[in-house]
Amino acid sequence: MRVTGSGGPRRIVLVRHAETVDNAARVWQGHKDTELSARGHEQVAAAAPHLAAYEPALIVSSDLQRAATTAEAIAGLTGLTVRLDERLREVHVGEWQGLHADDVRRRYPDLVAALDRGEDVPRGVTGESRAQVAERAGAALRDVAGELRPGQTAVVVAHGVSARVAATDLVGLDQDVSDAVFRGLGNCHWIELVESRKSFSEVVRWRIGGWNLGPWNV
Repeated sequence: MRVTGSGGPRRIVLVRHAETVDNAARVWQGHKDTELSARGHEQVAAAAPHLAAYEPALIVSSDLQRAATTAEAIAGLTGLTVRLDERLREVHVGEWQGLHADDVRRRYPDLVAALDRGEDVPRGVTGESRAQVAERAGAALRDVAGELRPGQTAVVVAHGVSARVAATDLVGLDQDVSDAVFRGLGNCHWIELVESRKSFSEVVRWRIGGWNLGPWNV
């Protein structure tokens, strides 16, 4: 960990990886290890300077290639070494892994309908539920938070589902509410989590400072 910060709030910047070839092809990935697309490499080249500008004290990433490659591009501008944590992996999608989105809707209509209704059922029959991902990814994020000193920032690279549920777990937001209210993260976009207090209170807690931020809208 780089020793930075001189007091002030702690901050976690939670990033979704850049676009992959499977993202572009509308293929369910889950734990499938896929490479970044040409557009993904362009995205991370555009986003990395903005993320490095946070002057992170540490960078932690899912161990899946698409996240680790994104994290390495950020780390290359900071001099930091990326630490991998498999708890930040994307939701396991079971039987859907490697299938096109249209095939999933055609072959698993009842399961897709349940997800569309907001039910937290396991993805792809044998995969994970949202609650299971929140438990493991949320624990990883709390561990990162526990390492930060006052005024320090961590950049954490994860995935669309794992990033969202980890963030809402850290701030104590109900996962069903989060799923209904927040749009998904775009590739190479991020959530900014900041420790802060209300003006009338001494209680400090993690809060959402920004959602779906990116080099195109920061």
